[in-house]
Amino acid sequence: MPIIKQGFGLEIADLSIRPPLPSVDTAAMPQTIDHPSNMPPPYACNDDNVNFPDPCNTPPTEDTLLLQRINQLSRERPKIFRSRWHEVLFVFSISITQFLTEFFVSGFVVILPTLMSELNIPQAASVWPATAFSLAIASTLLVFGRWGDMWGCYPVFLFGLVWLTVWSIIAGFSFNPLMLDLCRALQGLGAAAFLPTGVGIMGSLYRPGPRKNLVFAIYGFSGVFGFFGGIFIAGIVGQFLRWGFYFWIGGIVAAIDLVTSLISVPGHPGRSQGSKDIEMDYLGTAAIVTGLVLTVFSITQSAHAPLGWQTPYIIITFTVGILGLLVALYVETMMAKQPLLPASIFRIPSMTALIIGVFLLYGTWGIFSVYGTLYFQKIMGAGPLQVVAWYVPLGLAGLILSILEGFILHLVPGKVLLIISGTGALGAQLLLALIPGPGANYWAWIFPATIMSTIGIDLSTILMTVFVTTKVPTKQQGLAGGVVNSVLQLGVAFVLGLTDILQSAEEPKLGLAKSYKTTFWFGVGASAVGVLIFGIWGRVPKATGELTEQERDELSREIEGGP
Repeated sequence: MPIIKQGFGLEIADLSIRPPLPSVDTAAMPQTIDHPSNMPPPYACNDDNVNFPDPCNTPPTEDTLLLQRINQLSRERPKIFRSRWHEVLFVFSISITQFLTEFFVSGFVVILPTLMSELNIPQAASVWPATAFSLAIASTLLVFGRWGDMWGCYPVFLFGLVWLTVWSIIAGFSFNPLMLDLCRALQGLGAAAFLPTGVGIMGSLYRPGPRKNLVFAIYGFSGVFGFFGGIFIAGIVGQFLRWGFYFWIGGIVAAIDLVTSLISVPGHPGRSQGSKDIEMDYLGTAAIVTGLVLTVFSITQSAHAPLGWQTPYIIITFTVGILGLLVALYVETMMAKQPLLPASIFRIPSMTALIIGVFLLYGTWGIFSVYGTLYFQKIMGAGPLQVVAWYVPLGLAGLILSILEGFILHLVPGKVLLIISGTGALGAQLLLALIPGPGANYWAWIFPATIMSTIGIDLSTILMTVFVTTKVPTKQQGLAGGVVNSVLQLGVAFVLGLTDILQSAEEPKLGLAKSYKTTFWFGVGASAVGVLIFGIWGRVPKATGELTEQERDELSREIEGGP
């Protein structure tokens, strides 16, 4: 059955024309052939003594030709890019958005003590400027991902960069805690707009295979580099400049990325046009956003409320938040014609296990980046620049690991990489939990923990991004980006909320140092569960060159004789 179609975009229709098989004169063939012992068998390649077809020159089948062409296309630069430099600038533009997100998370932890002093932020209220950014991202990612599928990922992506630039500049002029909290939340909306749509744009341009693996590996590394860059800039600013420069430098980077995106994002039809068949699920959106915001708020704030979980506003917000999530579940499964988070995505083999496992691992990354940094500063007495120096190996290891994974994703089963990733996260948390104290040796404890934490997030997040964008149709790449980044941001938000409760409850009894260690032990448990999930259910295949989901659908319709 011919399966090579020009509609696939594979451009291999001419390969269906096969050369004729060599003619065989059966009348002239002897009935028996006696071969001397030193003569090769009659079917040996290049045997000119017998008039049999040469099996070494037998034309390949159509299926073989198709697979060869798919493999070739998966390694080539997409034709939509004019040159290699055009592609490099494009990958840079999309990857910098991941850098910016981590920049405004990690660096803020370093600059927060200065902000608390200059803006008179109480200790109990310091959690909000730190979490408002991530909470705004986590609660609205799916919404912006759907808008990307409706209107086109490109305009939503640009909106996010413009929005982040504006509110980063304004945040640098904050004069009270309320203004800072508001600016941080509005910054998060910008990141929520460009994160899913950036993944959607890349996912729609690259076919499954080695080149896509490498591109998304670079994208994944930019997050690790952003974490280091945020700490580095915040350390420099905290030591020598006014704290506002931290926000202004981030705003300048966002503005530069806006310009490079205008230049480099290819002008394909999907760049500015979405799908007219996709609609927004407004009821589900309202329920999801309300449920997530109020639930995370109540969990995080409960540790600092006057009566803890008995505080009336904590009880009310938590109850309303849970009800909102239950309403969202009902709407998405029973009412919505086009759910914001369709159930079909969870029917993809290994998807649920991958989501839960990465959710836990990225949560432990939040523990390392926040409580690890606080431990280094407050317990070990490290200054901002010393913390920067301690994190240098993280950036270098992230670069090496990301490039390595880009080259091996199509060679190594995903399950193996996931288990290695989970083991890295587990090792990092265990080292921090067992660290002797203020006088601990950097090379024995912090250095290996830094390397292992990089392994813990790099391998799993890159693999998940490639897997999800490959399994979701092209018209739903905004959804794919929303799912990936929602898992990451919600993992950090929920795990940090729970560890904040744990640390605040244990500090009066154990002291600050041991209360931080309780968060690391929580991370040990969470990462161990992640490893267990990956080991049992994480059957993710190699990321090899293959048909896209859209091509699979077309092929199925052709085989079934449909339109």
